[in-house]
Amino acid sequence: MKKEVEEMQDDVKLEVQKASEIKPKEIEWLWYPYIPFGKITLLQGDPGDGKSKLMITLSAMLTRGSPLPFTDETEDKLKPMAVIYQTTEDDADDTVVPRFLDSGGDPEKLIFIKEDVKSLTFGDNRIKEAITKFNAKLLILDPLSSYIGPNCCINSSNETRAQFNYLIETARSTGCAIVIITHLNKNRDTSPLYRTAGSIDIVGAVRSILGICRRKGNGNPNSRIMVQVKSNLAPTGSAILFEVTEKGVVFTDEVEMTVEEAAGYWLPDMGRPHETRDECISFIKEMLKDGRLPAKECLSRLAAAGYKKTTIKKAKKAAGVVSEKTHEWMWLLPETNDTGENGGDPDDGDLPFDLVS
Repeated sequence: MKKEVEEMQDDVKLEVQKASEIKPKEIEWLWYPYIPFGKITLLQGDPGDGKSKLMITLSAMLTRGSPLPFTDETEDKLKPMAVIYQTTEDDADDTVVPRFLDSGGDPEKLIFIKEDVKSLTFGDNRIKEAITKFNAKLLILDPLSSYIGPNCCINSSNETRAQFNYLIETARSTGCAIVIITHLNKNRDTSPLYRTAGSIDIVGAVRSILGICRRKGNGNPNSRIMVQVKSNLAPTGSAILFEVTEKGVVFTDEVEMTVEEAAGYWLPDMGRPHETRDECISFIKEMLKDGRLPAKECLSRLAAAGYKKTTIKKAKKAAGVVSEKTHEWMWLLPETNDTGENGGDPDDGDLPFDLVS
């Protein structure tokens, strides 16, 4: 074996390239700063959160040359383009195409690669052939688990990276934007970045990650938020608010929101989490019933009782706790606020939140 490896190494001719021989070029964008041309973007969310509907609506807009949401209609205008849509989760005839037409898409520009004889995988040459033949500018693969290949262990870094390399090269050589849709894993107590299904190397392989989740607390069960979880090629984009309808999605607003601020939306919306928050609210009110206490002491008591940082923040707000700073930050309930002053919120970094898990 060692001899064979040495012979293979001897057969590889050294080739180098100087930086001076490489012509720098700017990144081009399908939708700045969310989806770059010539790269891979991951769109993730829990089942039923509207990932497919979002991409069908965007596809319809692209096939008719409509400006994408919250872009400059003059500077960012794109010509009508072909889109390749591959999915194993919805049928084309009764779901994808009707939704696409309801969104006003041009059916001549929506392409499906037939998979009757052989299922597609990242390394299938039909992908590059179809992109080139129809000059497609967007390829959608839904979901990741169906197209990464049956022999690839999605939790293995070596195997997933090898599969992604095929697709990365296809995107690079054709200039086509590739969006892969995937479900989040079940680890709800962590950042959306680490809820990507499979190996963390998947996160490393893509240039942009978009996350979709339901908006809680606004009374609209159809309301969604899209946040950029990862952005390698541009500053992180604003969060996009939209509503899911029978005919697709309707974009409603663009707001400034960090991934950390949006992360709470991925937490469960029913059952035990609500009970825990309510218990934490009661704990805080009981703790402060006799008057103000140092914030550090409050956090220590809450941590000792087993409450997590996110639960404490939500419960503190729901309980109406006021934060005041004298010689140190203090917590008090509104009815015990005898100074009428509010020095701000210590949650911005003045308190040791490492006290809570």
